[in-house]
Amino acid sequence: MSWCTIESDPGVFTELIQTIGVKGAQVEELYALDYESLASLKPVFGLIFLFKWRAEKDERPVVENPPETLFFARQKINNACATQAILSILMNARDHIELGDELSQFYEFTKTFSADMRGDTIGNSEVMRTAHNSFARPDPFVMEEDKSRDDKDDEAFHFISYVPSKGTLYELDGLKKGPIIIGHYNENEDWLQKVVPIIQERVARYSQTEIKFNLLAVMGDQKIKYEKEIEELTKQDISDPTLIAQREDRLADLRECLNQQVELRAKWKEENIKRRHNYVPFLVNLIKVLAQKNELMPLIESAKNKL
Repeated sequence: MSWCTIESDPGVFTELIQTIGVKGAQVEELYALDYESLASLKPVFGLIFLFKWRAEKDERPVVENPPETLFFARQKINNACATQAILSILMNARDHIELGDELSQFYEFTKTFSADMRGDTIGNSEVMRTAHNSFARPDPFVMEEDKSRDDKDDEAFHFISYVPSKGTLYELDGLKKGPIIIGHYNENEDWLQKVVPIIQERVARYSQTEIKFNLLAVMGDQKIKYEKEIEELTKQDISDPTLIAQREDRLADLRECLNQQVELRAKWKEENIKRRHNYVPFLVNLIKVLAQKNELMPLIESAKNKL
């Protein structure tokens, strides 16, 4: 069974990783690429850059023998690059999130594998493939349409990850033979401050000729973060009126943020239900009813006149 193409959407990716069994993480699309905006989302485990792929020469050296603590896998499945980019970040954030049984077993099984073998193992994972393909469009015309499309008109999109690991910043691109070191940071530095200018430079380079790209953050579950902070604040035993007022203001802000996360998840759930729904039978029957009522041809002619 092949891997389908899925939509690049934070709601899709968040439900995808939850389906695999991951807890404590979510995916968010970024609309601003500055340190302050990213810092407000902490903890951020990694960033994903999505862009329209084009052949270009990259002379940066790759790390052929990366440290054992760094998870890197070659991409062996064409349509799995989004899922693999997210998996690369999750695997390297294993000390900060709950991977769940499936990914924990996968990590233990593949930790001594080469990057190529890890890529093959991802491609052969029924659990990951099933979770990924659950977001396939239930459209019976898609496959036939794809076959008839001229290859020269196809647009190939690619995902690469940026992750911190043991004081080193890496670019993880499954199409390359190994990870690429893009910088370093120490224990007193925030890796986000180091990676922002690197990604800004890449975005600026692509934006000169291409508008089809976006940036995603894989970060801690914001709903859980706000719930924990609310719980901690409400447990504080303070008597100073000024401090009490400050706490209440902060609690009000946190509750608003929490409500936004609840609403966001409800929106994601509704959108994912719509993505999975097959509208073709409804449309076919609608056309039949319109034809039976002699209303179809007038609508077609009216549409033609508007072209």
